[in-house]
Amino acid sequence: MDYISQLGENAKKAKASIANASTEDKNYILDKIAKNLLAGTERILESNKKDLDSARDNGISDAMADRLRLTSGRIGSMAAACRELIALKDPSGEIIEGSIRPNGMRITKTRVPMGVIGIIYESRPNVTVDAATLCIKSGNAVILRGGKEAINSNKTLMDIMRESVAECGFPMDIVQLVCDTSRETASAMMKANGYIDVLIPRGGKGLISAVVNNATVPVIETGSGNCHIYIDNNTDLDMAVDITDNGKTQRPSVCNALETCLVHKGIAESFLPALKKRLDTHNVELRGCARTVQILGDSVKPATDEDYATEFNDYILAIKVVDSIEEAIAHIGKYSTGHSECIITQNLASAEKFQKEVDSACVYVNCSTRFTDGNEFGLGAEIGISTQRLHARGPMGLNELTTFKYLINGNGQIRS
Repeated sequence: MDYISQLGENAKKAKASIANASTEDKNYILDKIAKNLLAGTERILESNKKDLDSARDNGISDAMADRLRLTSGRIGSMAAACRELIALKDPSGEIIEGSIRPNGMRITKTRVPMGVIGIIYESRPNVTVDAATLCIKSGNAVILRGGKEAINSNKTLMDIMRESVAECGFPMDIVQLVCDTSRETASAMMKANGYIDVLIPRGGKGLISAVVNNATVPVIETGSGNCHIYIDNNTDLDMAVDITDNGKTQRPSVCNALETCLVHKGIAESFLPALKKRLDTHNVELRGCARTVQILGDSVKPATDEDYATEFNDYILAIKVVDSIEEAIAHIGKYSTGHSECIITQNLASAEKFQKEVDSACVYVNCSTRFTDGNEFGLGAEIGISTQRLHARGPMGLNELTTFKYLINGNGQIRS
């Protein structure tokens, strides 16, 4: 039996124990994980330092290093997220709806775990804990495959979680890590039919495309975020600068960060210099259309179609001056990955038009795209942001890690 099949077999054997666990038992595991993460802080930081040192030797960018870096504060946040999950409602076993048929047969639609979830992700080791604990709370077994750049951090985090699970009397294999980060293991997960019930890629465009295009197991597409902000003609200038700055620089390496700013021609000459002045404090590189270059000068690099299609994950912003809201919406429709878009406007009709016609998972008016996050939406930790339409869209929390089961009860009914 090959490596991934063995992990899959382990998960299949373990999944019933977590699927049938009580809410109290699942919360007990989560609390134990939180405590052991905090107790293991130095152990985790030592492993993370190895990853950071290796990443620097390989010339990783500052923004990508930030995705990889763990601190005592970030470990504390991971532990806090575990405890926040404890407070959330357990979706497993929830009655969604029910009916009694004319023949007296009672039908109940209930929420149940998916089974075994596979997750392929990059860089951010906090995903290891977020994903595992979400799966535990929703009653799923999980197989995690992170990137090679975070392998030391991920191994230590997984060891702590498996030790915690065992301390609570459950089989450790409800959470497993793929320690071989070769392309072959990723490909094997994509074709692990019979073992993995659903596969979730979380990372850059290349990873997500590879999984979507090659997997034979069901896939939920997440993560890729070419996010836009449109500055309408009728706009509060200060608010527009603040929100664009926040969306680009607050944490540029994440999927809900802004990548393109579209500016109505009627406000471009006043807005763009004010925006550049603010973004210069963060050393943001600007790439703009001809009208942008004309307004801001040669410090702006001419933008290409590729720039408008790129998720930079860095201190880079593409800019385009547009003639109308219709042109802005058309641009978004052409280049967006369907993640998060925003309009800054004081015009109610423009706001309504934008939210109606822009086809993305999250569409904002006068607030930052950085809020596209399960915790910020009050959903608790999330497995990712789904940019597809089936079966989940937007932040994927506990409910999105479940499926349905119909329970039918009768007293002798037969079909004529």
